[in-house]
Amino acid sequence: MDWRKYYKEHIVTPERAVSMIHDGDRVVFGHAVDEPIVFQRTMARMAEQFHGVEVAHMVYLGSGEYLQPGMESHFRHNALFVGGLARKPIAENRADYTPAFFSDVPRMFRDGTMPVDVFAFTCSPPDERGYVSLGLSCDYGAQAVKSAKTVIAEFNPNMPRTYGESFVHVSEIDAFISSWEPLPESQPAKISDADRQIGKYIADLVRDGDCLQLGIGALPDAVCSFLGDKKNLGLHTEMISDGVLPLLESGVINGKCKQRDVGKVCVTFLMGTRKLYDFVNNNPIINMLPVDVCNNPAIISQNDNVVSINSCVEVDLQGQVCAEAIGLRQISGIGGQMDFVRGANLSKGGRSIIALHSATNNEAASKIVSTITTGGPVTTSRCDVNYIVTEYGVAQLRGQTLRERAKRLIAIAHPKFRPQLAEEFESRFGEKLTV
Repeated sequence: MDWRKYYKEHIVTPERAVSMIHDGDRVVFGHAVDEPIVFQRTMARMAEQFHGVEVAHMVYLGSGEYLQPGMESHFRHNALFVGGLARKPIAENRADYTPAFFSDVPRMFRDGTMPVDVFAFTCSPPDERGYVSLGLSCDYGAQAVKSAKTVIAEFNPNMPRTYGESFVHVSEIDAFISSWEPLPESQPAKISDADRQIGKYIADLVRDGDCLQLGIGALPDAVCSFLGDKKNLGLHTEMISDGVLPLLESGVINGKCKQRDVGKVCVTFLMGTRKLYDFVNNNPIINMLPVDVCNNPAIISQNDNVVSINSCVEVDLQGQVCAEAIGLRQISGIGGQMDFVRGANLSKGGRSIIALHSATNNEAASKIVSTITTGGPVTTSRCDVNYIVTEYGVAQLRGQTLRERAKRLIAIAHPKFRPQLAEEFESRFGEKLTV
């Protein structure tokens, strides 16, 4: 086919693209930086034309016009991961949350568990062979293109062109709209003294040649700041942000010791500043993978010495981890935590690490608790947990009795709350604990 002719014939106005939605449809947005900025804004402006439309996606970075009060009869959000703008609508029952492993989302699209009527996403303009790049979010977008009845691409020259399984031919797309909007950026978080101490403890658990999984935020950035003297690290991770750039630029992360995708950075989405976006643009070391490949524990474990580093909301004295809610109040989602915890545990020489501050910022409450807050889900089970790290130390729990787990966790709890936790220990195990 003459892809240029097809492409030109299918460029439409944002209004025409939005009109391809029908009442009762499920509309899926591209994830994170791949959100369709102009499409979403136009959709919200045309809200009165629609009824009973579900809008599903994971992290959302935009202005969220369609999430405003009064929109829910037109567009009701179904969050597969609860980002900042979704928390209030969900708490007010104007939106919904569907618990799901990140790695399972493509399969739900593929097998009809969550049929996709419309998939709208931002991509790079087509290259000389007629391929657009999914850019910064391959994850579930690669499958959504295949599963959706209608595919709408918002092409934006600001979107990086990334390598890997991120290319879609224009013939797979039903409509194109043009955008020059600046891409959403996430500025690096401020690193606290507690973050630095946790980062140092975790860095001490990392050895030369390890293959890392890191997230976004102050804690992963703090870990990265202590890895400058390591050698030949690999990176197979759900996402990367600006915190890893110094390690990539210096060659500390080079992937030489990986057993799979040697020399490549495997990732399913990216989120950070323009500096990161420019680094990955047309960079052949970046290997974008669909999330059901990147986050598959069986794939992750093909590399030896995988070290997964994740954070959480609270840990109970059995070692159960809640990483997504405070009681019944949903504040984030499952994401890929369990995928990488299990992948690291299956990896030869692998280690999974869960990091958290010992207490809330104002020390009003301990984050190491006797039991998970009532109503709160267990994100990572006690059988999957290996290392727990706070600013007060490291507790290795794998293979330990419940009694020993509780002792080790109390030892790294905030000193203010250790006596209270020791009382719970005595009540539970009939043994007085000196703290």
